[in-house]
Amino acid sequence: MRTEFVETPSGLRMRVLSAGEPGAPALLLLHGFPELAYSWRHVMPQLAASGYRVIAPDQRGYGGTTGAEAGYDADLAGFGVPALVRDALALLHALEVARVDAVIGHDFGSPVAAWCALIRPDVFRAALCMSAPFAGPPGWRADTASDIHTALRALDPPRRHYQHWFADPGANDDMLRAPQGLPAFLRAYFHCKSGDWAGNRPFKLQDWSAASLAALPRYYVMEAGVGMAATVAAMAPDAAETAACSWMNEADLAHYAGEFGRTGFQGGLNWYRRAISAAGVAELRLFAGRRIEVPCGFIAGARDWGVRQVPGALEAMETSACADWRGATLIDGAGHWVQQEAPVATAKAILRFLAELPARSDRMAAP
Repeated sequence: MRTEFVETPSGLRMRVLSAGEPGAPALLLLHGFPELAYSWRHVMPQLAASGYRVIAPDQRGYGGTTGAEAGYDADLAGFGVPALVRDALALLHALEVARVDAVIGHDFGSPVAAWCALIRPDVFRAALCMSAPFAGPPGWRADTASDIHTALRALDPPRRHYQHWFADPGANDDMLRAPQGLPAFLRAYFHCKSGDWAGNRPFKLQDWSAASLAALPRYYVMEAGVGMAATVAAMAPDAAETAACSWMNEADLAHYAGEFGRTGFQGGLNWYRRAISAAGVAELRLFAGRRIEVPCGFIAGARDWGVRQVPGALEAMETSACADWRGATLIDGAGHWVQQEAPVATAKAILRFLAELPARSDRMAAP
């Protein structure tokens, strides 16, 4: 793999990992939280060996990508979906890539990939969402997010949705300056959402109600008044579990801790703040009723609660959000960090999806 810094027309200087030949059909890989382009390190060489040019940036507010004010007081419009799609387009323009065979996103990169394909199907010929199903654009019904937060607080004990907590001014410091230290915090955060944690046994939730959401692990629906550092500390791996973790060795962990120790988490947290805000929802209602028209599929770990954290989201993706649905693949044993936990199985699933796409000459004509 190669590392380069790319000046883009959206004003960012993006750190980009790439693999494969420059003239090969391209794939764009978009990471989630708290991840980096580095999260694709094991998958990229396998995709490149199959004849693809693979491009994975540190996204806005993350890692080595600079050029955006990422503090708590930053303009959140820069962290909304339209801006993130624009960043992807600007990067491809700077790299002189007219279109990609697929955009592939994990975690919060998953909805960004979905929106890339929905908004610009001429550039993004297919989409693969990973770990976070895409239920489609928001409709015109009144937002009930505040109601669910009120209902969660009324539970015994009171609870709080993690995205609501991520919007808190103290969230960055809670994680960055965790009492157990940043490396130990990240180790616990990665562990408790992975297939290694015994508590991850996902099942379908009945509905979007406090009673249903209360069944989610504490890292998704937290105890009110308890920060994320303390929440994941209670689920931290012991010495034997740490030693057995082949997918996140000490060098990998040190890389993440070094990067987030330098930048903090606020850039990534701003994505959540914009997404759950009234303004963030309102700007996406422009696309109400639109579907992803290009081929679209889904990959996740079978032990990933992210698949079920929004009741009905995967079913909506299968039936209404995608016009050309290509199916879901759940990888046995893996949890939320599927491309890191099971990179061989993930790469195989991606390549199967790509192999079943229509031939390029039969697909959308060049603009």
